[in-house]
Amino acid sequence: MIDLKFLRENPDLVKENIKKKFQDHKLPLVDEVIEYDKKAREAQQEADDLRAKKNQVSKQIGALMAQGKKEEAEAVKAEVAQISKRLTELEPLEKEYQDKVLEDMMKIPNIIDPSVPIGKDDTFNVENEKFGEPVVPDFEIPYHTDIMERFDGIDLDAAGKVAGNGFYYLMGDIARLHSAMTAYARDFMIGKGFTYCIPPFMIRSNVVTGVMSFEEMDAMMYKIEGEDLYLIGTSEHSMIGKFIDTINDESKLPYTLTSYSPCFRKEKGAHGIEERGVYRIHQFEKQEMIVVCKPQDSKEWYEKMWKYTVELFRSLDVPVRTLECCSGDLADLKVKSCDVEAWSPRQKKYFEVGSCSNLGDAQARRLKIRVKGEDGKKYFAHTLNNTVVAPPRMLIAFLENNLNADGSVNIPKALQPYMGGTEKLIPKH
Repeated sequence: MIDLKFLRENPDLVKENIKKKFQDHKLPLVDEVIEYDKKAREAQQEADDLRAKKNQVSKQIGALMAQGKKEEAEAVKAEVAQISKRLTELEPLEKEYQDKVLEDMMKIPNIIDPSVPIGKDDTFNVENEKFGEPVVPDFEIPYHTDIMERFDGIDLDAAGKVAGNGFYYLMGDIARLHSAMTAYARDFMIGKGFTYCIPPFMIRSNVVTGVMSFEEMDAMMYKIEGEDLYLIGTSEHSMIGKFIDTINDESKLPYTLTSYSPCFRKEKGAHGIEERGVYRIHQFEKQEMIVVCKPQDSKEWYEKMWKYTVELFRSLDVPVRTLECCSGDLADLKVKSCDVEAWSPRQKKYFEVGSCSNLGDAQARRLKIRVKGEDGKKYFAHTLNNTVVAPPRMLIAFLENNLNADGSVNIPKALQPYMGGTEKLIPKH
């Protein structure tokens, strides 16, 4: 959510930003906010003036009664009654106008960074840089579930009977590999100075609306029936929520946290063959990183964070590239974002395995995450998040890039301590 004062003073800039995000249907919201904000402030000013007048006039009643001026006292009482009546009319109006302003402000997208490429959808995303040499071996690479089945490592049929489509059982070496990746990612981020955290896996609605747009919430979140609770779609939501309604000492910033959690997503819509198996699913696990920092430091942290993910993937012999997300592909709260994509030698192209985002003060403004500076003044923090690793997709990239012609899978040195020293997985079939 952007600053209301900024919108008042720069309505044309806010409208231009909406156009850059190809959300022209939201343009009327800017004028609507200005109109209702004006009404709210006028109602508040009138109410404040009336309250002051009521207090002043009320003091006269006792004095008039003491002087025996009963009729004048009654007239003043009538005036107070009229003021009270008007106040009862103004107070709900003031709240109605303020609520309307907030409702519209929650729908207006954040101001994007000037460096963001302009485009309607992800087809306009721009490749930044490649890391590692993408290789296509001279043998055929099977679909990722077929590789896993050679190790008796996955059971989709049983999961379908138990929970439906979009779920899976991982077994044996593949399950161990999955856990090894999350453990390695955890220690990797601790080594970067991040504090390890296991957060709540459910959050309340005020946290949900604090960290994402309404459109994202509807598309992603599972609600617990009869409770004000939602299953998290990604752990940065509960991690950022940890700081809700806090005033933080500037000297203690930045807060750098890395979290493990299961994640739950609706994943609506039909998906092609490449998004089946364990690519696009309703339940998965992930290692995440978040940063809460001073506004002037967020750009530097953004660069650090996506580079951590690249470093981790390269340590596991997986080539990757980064894509700069265009304006139309940015969620409403994001200032800037890039995707990290892993190389798929089977598909002969890259696919998304993580995303790094700078959200400016949008989440902090919604959740009231404030910082107290040395001068005693308070301001909103900046928040950032980034995927360290999401093992289901990482499993796909890892298996394809470390597969040998005989069906065995190499375990890079960085991961071997988490696999009991195993250097190579041998298929059972």
